[in-house]
Amino acid sequence: MYSDIYKNIKIKENATILAIESSCDETAASVVRGGREILSNEIMSSCSEHVRFGGVVPEIASRAHTAAVSLVTDAALKKAGVTLKELDAIAVTYGAGLLGALLVGVSYAKALAYAANIPLVPVSHIRGHIAACYLNNPDLEPPFISLLASGGHTAVMFVKSYTEFEIIGQTLDDAVGEAFDKVARVLHLEYPGGPNIERLAKTGVPSVELPRMFKGDKHNFNFTYSGLKTAVINYTHGREQAGEPYSAADVACSFQCAALDVLVGKTILAAKLKNVQTVAAGGGVVANGYLREKLEKACKTRKIKLYLPPKPLCTDNAAMIGAEGYIQYTKCNFAGLDLNAQASVEL
Repeated sequence: MYSDIYKNIKIKENATILAIESSCDETAASVVRGGREILSNEIMSSCSEHVRFGGVVPEIASRAHTAAVSLVTDAALKKAGVTLKELDAIAVTYGAGLLGALLVGVSYAKALAYAANIPLVPVSHIRGHIAACYLNNPDLEPPFISLLASGGHTAVMFVKSYTEFEIIGQTLDDAVGEAFDKVARVLHLEYPGGPNIERLAKTGVPSVELPRMFKGDKHNFNFTYSGLKTAVINYTHGREQAGEPYSAADVACSFQCAALDVLVGKTILAAKLKNVQTVAAGGGVVANGYLREKLEKACKTRKIKLYLPPKPLCTDNAAMIGAEGYIQYTKCNFAGLDLNAQASVEL
């Protein structure tokens, strides 16, 4: 029986783990050693196939994963210079994400783990984004404040230990990345919206007055983006219906400031609340240059040490799954061949 491998397993301190990620439109595989050293990190994206639809089409994403998963895995193993027999475990994203997309990665990882007779480690995509900072910052250790800003989640958390988190505040509706994509469509920008808004915002000024959720409320660490999104829609549609011109660049710049400034402010307040001098961040929106600059300035002013992943490790990748997978591996959090994908998981 496959489950018998867990009876007398010996945890290796410097374990080599193959990680697989397929939660959305990136098919990725990575080999990570000891939870911190990236031996390879391969990604195949189906983003270009979704552009004409203005967003990710689940069926197209699933088919793309099916075609790519073995290719990226073979490439990751080859680049790392390891064979399946030399692996200590296989980590895979089981949630959160598109169910059909997740099932491709989970099914493939289960087959590999069974064939190699090595442990299967289930990994939360959300925790993977938090763990991304460990990869390029060997000195980062809990406790610290972590800002999670992605297309599916927005939260400020107190990382008490490698496995224990406390949610200080989170979005009450849209995630910040989701708001970026929706506003991008209003401004007639192509998918993915985040990078295109950032690019357009560089040519504009924050001259449009937009709401900033819970600004100045030092006791509320939550976020809400539905009102901000609606304010952009009302502004642009109002101008268009009245036949009045407006600057899309100024709208993009104003939106970006309104959406991200509060993230920075709440993160700094959380560090003060928990009396910690270390802040980290993860998630696709953390690749935004304006957010990175504002975080760096705010932390420097308050003498807080800031850890940011390189931009390629902010967006979906398998290396972050390998980093979190190593943590779960050391805690013997293993799965059987009955592991299933989950569209949503708790923070």
